[in-house]
Amino acid sequence: MSNQTMEVQVQDVLDKLRPFLLRDGGDCELVDVEDGIVKLRLLGACGSCPSSTITLKAGIERALLEEVPGVVEVEQVF
Repeated sequence: MSNQTMEVQVQDVLDKLRPFLLRDGGDCELVDVEDGIVKLRLLGACGSCPSSTITLKAGIERALLEEVPGVVEVEQVF
């Protein structure tokens, strides 16, 4: 699968999750997809929330691993 195809699929999943992040005053931005590693920047309340690592790993990463073939990990970038 091409990087561009994977980016589109990742963005589709993030768009589904975005309402939950926005409800809590946060958001996320796709920075890059490289070798199956999705790099995200957490924005708004998510950027400073102590639970953001849990949101990133248990929520966003789990959804991406389930729905986008080829995703192996999600990393937070600042």
